[in-house]
Amino acid sequence: MGASNFVEGVDLAFKIIFGISLFFLAGITTVMVYFVFRYSRKRHPVAEQVKDNNVLEITWITIPLILVLLMFYFGYVAFSPQRVVPRDAMAINVIGKMWFWTFEYEGGKQSPVLVVPLKKAILLNLHSDDVIHSLYIPAFRIKEDVVPGKKNYMWFIPEQIGEYDILCTAYCGLRHSYMDTKARVVTEPEYKAWLAALPLKSNEPEGLAILKKNACTGCHSLDGTKLVSASFKGLYGKTEKVTTDGKERSVTVDDAYIKTSVYDPDKDIVVGFPKGVMKTYKGIVSEEDLTKIIDYLKTIK
Repeated sequence: MGASNFVEGVDLAFKIIFGISLFFLAGITTVMVYFVFRYSRKRHPVAEQVKDNNVLEITWITIPLILVLLMFYFGYVAFSPQRVVPRDAMAINVIGKMWFWTFEYEGGKQSPVLVVPLKKAILLNLHSDDVIHSLYIPAFRIKEDVVPGKKNYMWFIPEQIGEYDILCTAYCGLRHSYMDTKARVVTEPEYKAWLAALPLKSNEPEGLAILKKNACTGCHSLDGTKLVSASFKGLYGKTEKVTTDGKERSVTVDDAYIKTSVYDPDKDIVVGFPKGVMKTYKGIVSEEDLTKIIDYLKTIK
């Protein structure tokens, strides 16, 4: 028994395709080596053209056709059930952002890890707040792309208690490899106790939540790491060299500077960073939210 209800079908399809591929690898290689010796120039100094062999032509058309249809059949048998969701499946919203996953449960409760009850059909509704991601749980043999503005889903029934890796398999930026988390399968009582203890709202500051919501942390790190743009760590109050209208000058990062950077990002470009990368957030981030962002930036030194 595998970790989910899809393991057996996917593994069978893989074994069949791998077996056929291995057979042809060995067979074609053997025939090639045989031909090198059997039809070498020493034995056949004058080349002969072989054509119009109906038996050979029918054979090399029929056998590959049968094998391709066989691989398609087992692939379809393994894949088609993954798109038919049981009516009683428990729905969980999955939000992909640069570079983390968020799992939203009933009542708006959120968790950075996926926790599900054993033997219960689980429906994952997939959403992206920024770029293309791809949710992959290897042990469950399921993977689906998470595309901005497009509805997608995946479902499964966990068959074994344990902890399993969750990865992103679509390159989504500099920290793509950091976008991993865990899926934990627990008993029904353990799941209910965990969900009851899960807080209704995140404990993170409002300013940070707004930054994440607008995908700001995809280009600006929180730990000093240089990404597409300057890190937020220690930014407030810092003196930066910027280019304004083609002239280089020094500015202090204060409320006014941050407001200009958010609403008119190409006005003052920090030296060493490219122009035209950040879009304007005027009409997207309100002044009230901007104040919360500034208050948060003041706290990360």
